[in-house]
Amino acid sequence: MHLISARRVKQAAAKYPDVDRIIKDFCKKVEQAEWENLIDVQQDYRDAESVGNFTVINIKGNKYRMILSIEYQEQIAYFKYFLSHADYDKDDWKNDSYFR
Repeated sequence: MHLISARRVKQAAAKYPDVDRIIKDFCKKVEQAEWENLIDVQQDYRDAESVGNFTVINIKGNKYRMILSIEYQEQIAYFKYFLSHADYDKDDWKNDSYFR
């Protein structure tokens, strides 16, 4: 799976120093993954879920949310948002034109 853009993931997470190592490991895991569907994602991230056109993954015990758009056939995961749980609950990310 090709992660677009791992650099943006790391930049978005930089304001949360408690996830530095977790984000690096996440990027590495995605790059090594060969996910074909949501069930495959859930093998690595059991709480992953489909919300609109996005895949939402809980990070660090549900303290943060990673939001991706995954094209399984092309093996591409597009980074969309990295949010604290509180920011995720505001639902501003759902205003993204690709959400629906």
